Amino acid sequence: MTILGWALAVSAVVKGILFLFGYLHNQVFPQPLEEEEERSYLIKLKNGNEEARNVLIERNLRLVAHVVRKYESSGEDMEDLISIGTIGLIKAIKTYNGDRGVRLATYAARCIENEVLMHLRNIKKVRQEVSIYDPIGYDKEGNEISLLDVLTVDNEIVDMVEMKLQEEKVRNKIGVLSQRERQVIEMRYGLFNGLKETQREIARKLGISRSYVSRIEKRALKKLIREISIEM
Repeated sequence: MTILGWALAVSAVVKGILFLFGYLHNQVFPQPLEEEEERSYLIKLKNGNEEARNVLIERNLRLVAHVVRKYESSGEDMEDLISIGTIGLIKAIKTYNGDRGVRLATYAARCIENEVLMHLRNIKKVRQEVSIYDPIGYDKEGNEISLLDVLTVDNEIVDMVEMKLQEEKVRNKIGVLSQRERQVIEMRYGLFNGLKETQREIARKLGISRSYVSRIEKRALKKLIREISIEM
């Protein structure tokens, strides 16, 4: 659409809304056009007569009011719905094709209602969406925090959670190990008491060499890795 076309369209919408506000205030609407009159103005509009567009808008404002009043219980501002409904009327007049055998009023009512319903659906969708940047409260220092702040987790915490999950998997698979292997792994990684010991400390307690503890640990870990991999 050209700049002139957009300007005319906007002008038509504004005029339509102002007309409708005036009629709603006075509770008096212009009568709809007779079929022959409507056909005459549609022909003029097709030939580029913008005044014919304004007449068609004004004489169908009663229809906008009728459709919009069906949605008074929606809780939305009626002036907003009137504006939306008038846009639907403008679109109807612009796209109407009389060759399909449907009166302009019938076609326009559908367009007006579709425009209002689309507007209401969009509002409902927006209200249901919570932006992660929206403020949700304040921290102990009084600083405003958003959902993003709550959802952002420190990498160290992620690592700790991952480690705990891996430890749980190891504990569940510990039964595949021999008694000595299990003993070394439990002491080395503190699986049950949380106290991790060095290979040297384990060697001293068990009365074996550190290198032997290392070989037992490697063998046990290979078994556990194999079992966990099979499960995954």
